[in-house]
Amino acid sequence: MTFSFFYGDIGGYGCGSSYQSLFDGSSIRHYTLSMSALNPSSARFSPKPPWLKVRAPSGQPIEQLKETLRALDLHTVCEEACCPNMGECWGEGTATIMVLGDVCTRNCRFCAVHTGNPGGVVDVREPEHVARALAQLGLQYVVITMVDRDDILDGGASHLAQTIRLLKQLRPDMLVEALVGDFGGHEDYVRVVTDSLPDVFAHNIEVVRRLQRTIRDVRCGYERSLDILRWVKQHQPTMLTKSSIMVGIGETDEEVVETMQDLRHAGVDLVTIGQYLRPTPKHALVTRFVEPAIFEQYTTAGLDMGFSYVASGPLVRSSYKAAEVFVRSQLRGDNPEGADKVVKNRLHQAQIIDSEWSLKRGAAQNLPNRCIPAGEGRQASLISKEQLLHKL
Repeated sequence: MTFSFFYGDIGGYGCGSSYQSLFDGSSIRHYTLSMSALNPSSARFSPKPPWLKVRAPSGQPIEQLKETLRALDLHTVCEEACCPNMGECWGEGTATIMVLGDVCTRNCRFCAVHTGNPGGVVDVREPEHVARALAQLGLQYVVITMVDRDDILDGGASHLAQTIRLLKQLRPDMLVEALVGDFGGHEDYVRVVTDSLPDVFAHNIEVVRRLQRTIRDVRCGYERSLDILRWVKQHQPTMLTKSSIMVGIGETDEEVVETMQDLRHAGVDLVTIGQYLRPTPKHALVTRFVEPAIFEQYTTAGLDMGFSYVASGPLVRSSYKAAEVFVRSQLRGDNPEGADKVVKNRLHQAQIIDSEWSLKRGAAQNLPNRCIPAGEGRQASLISKEQLLHKL
């Protein structure tokens, strides 16, 4: 069977602010959603709007990066989460690295990462391995993210912090963004990460308040996510904080603006907003395809609220062009052409550095620690298994 629905500017919800006037119903669009009456899990949009079409990841830069990541035994959330921007980001030589394994203890209805119980197993050598591997890639900006690990005493906070510290030792010039879970709502675990001094602390609120219980895992929470972002500002007032919102998963435009306001009141500096795309038939349904013009209105509202930068678009994801978001936020949006120039310059520098590392690796293929002097990475001792693992 089929049913029709309206999306776009939906009035009448009202969030008690001047931003309500942004969505006055002047550009409502009508789409048809085809569903199976017997099997709702087979629901699909047909066809997808043209602005959601992206090129498949291919080309020499992508294959080279993929080969390097495989050789260094690094997991990327780009692949694990089926990110639609993988072709674009990998084509520019950037990626988001995932630590603490590839099995998450949470089961959110939007996420394609595998869920399960890792049983407290952690590779205690991973922080050093990841830091050394990333140092070889020659990137100027890296996002280190993690699966939720409720099976570990501190949720993996110490593990992530150690990775950041070692990476900063090896590459002091590299900008590091930490994209983290909620650590069970423990403020002291959040502080463990902030004390490692990432340049950006990111935690995603994911969806509007009304959809938290139906879309996110039951152990997640709207207020908990806001608290985590507030705590960061309390511990490190100058540290940039970032969060992300998905749309097209059952919310209204007014609810999106309300969530943006809540994030801003929590001191968040950067926000990304993107279209939810269903990774498999087992995941939550897509309820609407938000037009690019509406994303532009989100951007206008966010900048008026005081966000340093808003990345809003159909294919924007939390880690999408992270370096560009960071640079633009630093420039406060006053000089976008200058920001573009800085980003391109950083990418060019990264390519030069990566080429230099490639030459060194080719000249010293038999040296296990060829990127740094032996023992230099040992200055910060690895966290012990007894400290990190949950005692079962």
